[in-house]
Amino acid sequence: MDKFVVAVFPTQAKALEGARAMRELQVEGGLALYSIAVVTRTEGKLSVNQIADELPLGMGVGALVGGLVGLIGGPAGAGAGLLAGGIIGSWSDLFNLGVDKEFLDTVSTELKPGKSAVVAEVQEEWITPLDTRLEALGGTVLRQTRADFEVDRIQQALLATETELALLQAEYRAARAEDKARLQRRIEAARATLRARAARAKEKRERLRQVTEAKITALQGQLARANAEDIAGYEKRMTEFRVDYEQRAAKLDEAAKVLEEAGTA
Repeated sequence: MDKFVVAVFPTQAKALEGARAMRELQVEGGLALYSIAVVTRTEGKLSVNQIADELPLGMGVGALVGGLVGLIGGPAGAGAGLLAGGIIGSWSDLFNLGVDKEFLDTVSTELKPGKSAVVAEVQEEWITPLDTRLEALGGTVLRQTRADFEVDRIQQALLATETELALLQAEYRAARAEDKARLQRRIEAARATLRARAARAKEKRERLRQVTEAKITALQGQLARANAEDIAGYEKRMTEFRVDYEQRAAKLDEAAKVLEEAGTA
């Protein structure tokens, strides 16, 4: 299961040790590591010490770090480079990544001035291996399971707008001549909304493809370095990703088709 992990440490040196420990655990097959960053908080600022994000910009740890920079303050140090590079994510991007404000608030509270943190996106079967390594270094581990809300939101918006359009069309048929022009404008606006949401569904579909391909590429790279006893686990993860991608992509394709048809009817 995909998760964002934030491990808070008393010093930057310990956080860098924590990042190394996570990479070692990846080599050992204890988790799949997609992206990782080390950040340090000073008074009112969050600086980014290092970041390695294998996902498209704004789709993984880069977006989460951006949310923290926006919440805590910044950018400072490397954070300025992140802003220039377009990695900083908007609140809507973070919501669509499955990150809620309560999680960011918890991280902000735990990450007091003077402390550093490792921010990572991982897939893990068990939490104990990672917790054991990082807690031994003095880390406090926080997790947020990733959930993709946007597919459901698109489908809910489709139903709502279709209902509104049907009501407007029924009212138009029964309206007096002097009211029809106003209702026709409302109908056209509803159709335009449906077409815009169809474009959004297609955009989401493409972003989903990019992220899935990036994750599978990362897993393939880890598989090539894996011990023989860990190969089955990596192959299982890749199969699960492909199945999940196909299911979600099919929903988005269907939503885009229905939205377009409704928007031009």
